[in-house]
Amino acid sequence: MNSKLTRRRFIKGVIFSGAAATTGTGVYLVASAQAGQAAAERLITLNINGRDRPVDVLPSETLAHTLRYKLDLTGTKIGCNRGECGACTVLINGVPNYACSVLTHNVKGKSVVSIEGVKSMDGTLHSIQQAFVDVNAPQCGFCTPGQIMSAVALLNNNPRPSREETRQALSGNLCRCGAYEHYINGVMRASGQIA
Repeated sequence: MNSKLTRRRFIKGVIFSGAAATTGTGVYLVASAQAGQAAAERLITLNINGRDRPVDVLPSETLAHTLRYKLDLTGTKIGCNRGECGACTVLINGVPNYACSVLTHNVKGKSVVSIEGVKSMDGTLHSIQQAFVDVNAPQCGFCTPGQIMSAVALLNNNPRPSREETRQALSGNLCRCGAYEHYINGVMRASGQIA
């Protein structure tokens, strides 16, 4: 093999190192190679809203990024991108999780439900969605998808929660507008405890 440095090899090296530095992929590949591990596969299949979806995923890519920018499921909002606000909440095997704090590779083989997968196949809103509309729960609406996902998980596990149980279940979702009582009233209405 000719190891002579040419202008072409130098430019290719600069381009690769720049791309690797901006994506983190190069560091991951070097670390994997040094540890004797194969690099993570890029093309994986995810079960999203009951459908298997093939997608090209970087090793350090979050589920929120994959849902919004690769699968065009933009209902999952990215608010803080640090696992603090709950706007990106999705259900993974029925449990609410912040999609911005979960690597996409970690949900391979699991069931993921985003806000787009909550309504019925015929387009009928989920009872929590309808209740939030009925009590005018959202104001700006940015946190609403996360609030809905947390409420759906709550009602799946506890069909008639108390106000305090509801408050606890929604406590991981921040509302910029302060409409917390409206969201709690929506859960109470969806559970049939208020009209």
